[in-house]
Amino acid sequence: MNQKNTVNNTILIVDDTPTNLGVLFEFLADSGFQVLVAEDGEDAIEQMEYALPDLILLDVIMPGMDGFETCRRLKAKAITQDIPIIFMTALSETVDKVKGLSLGAVDYITKPLQHEEVLARVKIHLSLRNLTKELQEHSLRLEQEIQERFKVEQELVLLTTELEQRVEARTAELQQANQQLQQEVRERILTEQALQQSETRYRIQANQLEVAFRQLQETQSQLVQSEKMSSLGQLVAGVAHEINNPVNFVYGNLTHASQYTQDLLHLLHLYAKYNPEPPLEIREQLEVIDLEFLITDLPKLLSSMKIGAERIREIIQSLKNFSRIDEAEMKPVNIHDGLDSTLLILHNRLKANTNHSGIKVIKEYGNLPAVECYAGQLNQVFMNLIANAIDSLEEYEKQQISQDAQANPSQIIIRTRIVDNNFVSIQIADNGVGMSEYIWQHLFNPFFTTKPVGKGTGLGLSISYQIISKHGGWLQCMSAPGEGAEFIITIPVRQHSSEFACLLPSSLNSSRSE
Repeated sequence: MNQKNTVNNTILIVDDTPTNLGVLFEFLADSGFQVLVAEDGEDAIEQMEYALPDLILLDVIMPGMDGFETCRRLKAKAITQDIPIIFMTALSETVDKVKGLSLGAVDYITKPLQHEEVLARVKIHLSLRNLTKELQEHSLRLEQEIQERFKVEQELVLLTTELEQRVEARTAELQQANQQLQQEVRERILTEQALQQSETRYRIQANQLEVAFRQLQETQSQLVQSEKMSSLGQLVAGVAHEINNPVNFVYGNLTHASQYTQDLLHLLHLYAKYNPEPPLEIREQLEVIDLEFLITDLPKLLSSMKIGAERIREIIQSLKNFSRIDEAEMKPVNIHDGLDSTLLILHNRLKANTNHSGIKVIKEYGNLPAVECYAGQLNQVFMNLIANAIDSLEEYEKQQISQDAQANPSQIIIRTRIVDNNFVSIQIADNGVGMSEYIWQHLFNPFFTTKPVGKGTGLGLSISYQIISKHGGWLQCMSAPGEGAEFIITIPVRQHSSEFACLLPSSLNSSRSE
């Protein structure tokens, strides 16, 4: 027993026998405790008004209010109900002990009192009392941390709303600019007709305006998406960092807790070896706590806690892998890590909810080498494609009756493979509602969307197409109504732009989406 955990604790002794009071007072005071005394139950209850002890030694048989009634009144008050009470009595009947324990007492000490036994039991219950206080304080700290997390979530909601408002505002500005450009085109046509300029010059000017308009759209979409992903990446990285420290603290101390547990269990085995016939009270307590089950289950419990802590650390690492705010340069990365991190972030949308009965993810990963790329941008593409697949499956399940949904459960299949040793292919397919040829041929156009107003901006797939093109690769889509959709990403393993055209497999070149 660690004595520093109980030193300076206050103990109240309630006994109508002055001799017992004097002996216990002197012994406990010499043991380092602060000691209060009361000669009957009424006196003990009155003392609670100005001094609360950490533990009460209560005599059972006293004139007037006996120990049982005193215990009942103390447990009835909120301010004293948590103070541990140990009865001191010469009664040995089990009925009397059960009565005392049912009233809220934590232990019995049989008279005549043995000082070593009194000290041992007092220290044990004071340690339990102190540990209970520490647990309550820890619970308060955890509640404060939960409140802080809630504030962070609220800030995230506000940030998301602000970003959506910015997108809407910039979309309106772009539409206005588009109208102005169209007006300029009409004015130029009228001017050219009036001046009878050549058809060739008119076509050159029209093409120049079209290119400028496309560049304006691409620049606008890149700025909006870059700002959104930068804020999201910083938030994800910040949350992961804040959670990482307390989790590492818990995980690091589990090893020590396991070792301490093994030491205590070894000590119990030694007690059992050299004291095979303990007193009756100890044998009864062993039956109450089911010691054999406790010895077997406690290491398993600690092992389960360690597994849970390791799982949280894996989640934190996945959040860091997805954000990658500190990796702006192009470098070799594991594509599968990015896919797994994205799936982990979207895990809540994959589980069964009011919109669908659960989405099964099937991973058919090939043996891929490290791929040179901008990891954060590629993770952004994975996020857009998998989130769109989830949206499609949710919409499809709304259109189905429950029997059809059970016969054809929603699923997303992710396949990866190496192509001609120079390219990697990532295929993301779903069995959702699918789309017509007209729609999937226009998917990668900026601001083109099939979602209701307010549900999408039409930027995600356009940005994804630009990111893959920036990597010297291709993003394709194949779909048909009612047959789901499949997106195929093809990017080179090494970034040697001058060799892209000659290395591209003919099978990919012939099926590239325009």
